[in-house]
Amino acid sequence: MRYQTLATDYDGTLATEGRVPRSTLDALERLKASGRVLILVTGREMDDLLTVFPHILLFQTIVAENGALLYSPASRKARPLAGPPPQAFVEALRRRNVTPLTVGRSIVATVRPHDAVVVDVISELALDLQVVYNKESIMILPFGVDKGTGLLAALAELGLSERHTVAVGDGENDQALLDACEYGVAVANAVPELKERADFTMPEPEGKGIEQLIELLLLDDLRDVETIIRL
Repeated sequence: MRYQTLATDYDGTLATEGRVPRSTLDALERLKASGRVLILVTGREMDDLLTVFPHILLFQTIVAENGALLYSPASRKARPLAGPPPQAFVEALRRRNVTPLTVGRSIVATVRPHDAVVVDVISELALDLQVVYNKESIMILPFGVDKGTGLLAALAELGLSERHTVAVGDGENDQALLDACEYGVAVANAVPELKERADFTMPEPEGKGIEQLIELLLLDDLRDVETIIRL
């Protein structure tokens, strides 16, 4: 087996408007039954993910908060990979009426066009924080924390290698995820920047693209993906 692990983003990749189609869940189950490992890599906080996705046991590990948290669906234990957000930073954003504003164990999240305010506050407080974009979403995390570092931590914990891992996503924040793996895939609805970085772009968007990718993995481990797609 060439590729042992599939690491996939959630929103805009597996899920459409927060929900995963039954056909996509069936495809994930087929891939898991083949002996491969599934890892979910998302910018969402775990409590938020659990409210919209009840099928977490399909995955061996979940990398949440854009790489800042590892979660085991089997044991329901979480392991932070970064420290909590500075309280002064959160309070400053609230004083400036940045809404919506969510605060996780490590991540702080809002939406455009609040990025200018976020950058100003980071500068004023001289904080070691980075701003990460995912289409209209804005995530603030410690420097050096991203989906790629989170995935590598998950793979190390499971005794797996990035050289035998395929990653798939749709947003700017998935660039680090794809870069961390041997083979990176973008779904058809991905942002242009991600398509440029990917080894291959699926013809179909979101869940349908994942289903295509899984069928190609099961067929021949992506050995002749471009020829098969053209057929």
